[in-house]
Amino acid sequence: MSEPIRVLVVDDSALMRKMIPQMVERDSGIRVVGTAMDGEFALQKVAELKPDVITLDLEMPRMNGMDALRQIVKKHRLPVIIVSAHTTEGANSTFKALAMGAFDFVAKPSNGASAHIADIAAQLTAKIRAAAQSRTRPTPSFAVPEFSKVQKVSRPKSAPSRVVAIGVSTGGPNSVQYVLSRLPADFSGSILIVQHMPEGFTEMFAKRLDATCSMDVKEAKSGDLLLAGRALVCPGNRHMKVRRAALGNMVVLSDEERVNGHRPSVDVLFRSVAQEFGANSAAVLMTGMGEDGAEGMGLIKAAGGMTLAQSAESCVVYGMPRAAIERGYALRVSPLETLPNAIQSLCAKSAVAMAMS
Repeated sequence: MSEPIRVLVVDDSALMRKMIPQMVERDSGIRVVGTAMDGEFALQKVAELKPDVITLDLEMPRMNGMDALRQIVKKHRLPVIIVSAHTTEGANSTFKALAMGAFDFVAKPSNGASAHIADIAAQLTAKIRAAAQSRTRPTPSFAVPEFSKVQKVSRPKSAPSRVVAIGVSTGGPNSVQYVLSRLPADFSGSILIVQHMPEGFTEMFAKRLDATCSMDVKEAKSGDLLLAGRALVCPGNRHMKVRRAALGNMVVLSDEERVNGHRPSVDVLFRSVAQEFGANSAAVLMTGMGEDGAEGMGLIKAAGGMTLAQSAESCVVYGMPRAAIERGYALRVSPLETLPNAIQSLCAKSAVAMAMS
């Protein structure tokens, strides 16, 4: 029998230092070996207790979570899961932490509803397990792009040459930023992104992508048109589909039940893209836990579209791409470094732009 995953919980809230162990120790394979109320105590406990995984609050007295994270990543190379406040400031700090090397994040419970707590507990437990597993895999070699605002170039609105649907989860924010930041201002395709992320965080994610990419990036709203050079990010807790319409091809958001345990679900987007755009579509599955998107990728392949999966060595978590590859749905497997060129080439090779009707 394998040893339990050793977890250190760092949070200035006494309630959270009590609640998080209760949530994760329902899994017999996880054991909380200690807690700390700020970054200074956390660094002492890391050296003393030698945890496998750390959960970390960012807003704390004395040494805050960001300063603690910097030292944990540099000195100890331990996977850190951010437990983030459900605020704009909290979301912004979370994306900075991910860029610094945090493994993933969960949103702090915003209310005491048992269903909500159970959902957060399930997410945190799964991410702790994935984080512990990641310690046995080589670290992806790509460099996280520096956050710097890009000067936008105005361009006329036009139909895209191809619709590219991207599905991604753990490790996604940095990886998607890497890909989009390397696509040119005159990119001819339209990109749709489902990133497993809670509501309240996807808007900030889209804004950060927009600031660092030549393309226009925004959080999707129902009725947003699919345009060349535009990327739309599905809002948290919604599903995103596509629809061909007289006024233009557009996205439609819905509140249907979770699929594969997720809302948004990659499979929902991929299935819709396959139905509406067939051979003029592409599916890209990137780093993430689970199997969401695999079957949808199979539908896009069956419809004549192109399918790409991120390679194992460049994934933070090799779950979603592996599921598609093992089922024979990925026509091409690419390391993260070559995905931008692969996507650009796919869209440039589409001979005729899709009709807007």
